[in-house]
Amino acid sequence: MKILIAGGAGFLGRSLTQSLLADDHQVWLLTRRSNADVPAGAQAVKWDAKSTDGWGDLVNEMDAVIHLAGKSLASWPWTAAVKRAFLSSRVEPGLALASAIQKATRRPRVFIQQSGINHYGLSGSPADETTPPAEDFLARLTVQWEDSTRSVEDFGVRRVVARTAVVIAKGEGLMPLIALPVQLFAGGPLGSGEQAMSWIHINDWVGAIRHLMGNENARGAYNLVAPTPTSNADFTRALAKTLHRPYWFPAPAFLLRTLLGGMNVLVVEGRFSQPKRLIESGYRFQFEGPREALADLYG
Repeated sequence: MKILIAGGAGFLGRSLTQSLLADDHQVWLLTRRSNADVPAGAQAVKWDAKSTDGWGDLVNEMDAVIHLAGKSLASWPWTAAVKRAFLSSRVEPGLALASAIQKATRRPRVFIQQSGINHYGLSGSPADETTPPAEDFLARLTVQWEDSTRSVEDFGVRRVVARTAVVIAKGEGLMPLIALPVQLFAGGPLGSGEQAMSWIHINDWVGAIRHLMGNENARGAYNLVAPTPTSNADFTRALAKTLHRPYWFPAPAFLLRTLLGGMNVLVVEGRFSQPKRLIESGYRFQFEGPREALADLYG
């Protein structure tokens, strides 16, 4: 297959690209950085993440297009300007990709739209793909992110929305921040510790994306989250055991809110979610619980 990945220079894009290249697929990565670190064998293509200028004709050659672009939520502090950047860095690339597909004389067979598991909000009963979106900032962000590419369905392209939990990988994404207190012998639950810690191992994220990309019956929203409900306390306890570190007292929620501002919702709040449709589609997880996942990363 020929595959175009927007935002492919990030760690998710690199991991997915390496997997695809290993199976002899051809991969093009849209990136705004001229010096982007891309896997050997992939082709980097410069874009402005706002228009189809200079790359739009590539879509005519593609079998699949994947939208991973977006400013990391780990960008701190969450000022009004940073929040606007979260939105624009997701929506503008999505609109540009949809425009390129609309103009194409030969359209891709499948479009993968990345999104977030916080689509369902930060509290409530366990959510699955039928749960309606919430009204908080992160949920509204995912709604606009997803809507930016909805029009590709009108052009006959099969569209998959991957509502993704925190992807855990050693030294990548949010994992260094999550692991740091434990590594410094200061690990413990954040806040009450009872809030959901929604996560998925990088191997399962890559596996699920490839599974959905290749499954002709897959369309619509899928939750990419480990199937074992995990609280923040459960996850931190498993991490401390894996790293042979103590598991201490909780970090007070009020202190985290003071230090992190709006970003605190990523660590002191969270709703349990289920990968119902992903499992029904036939995907089998490599890592269902935090102990085996963390042992694979740090064991």
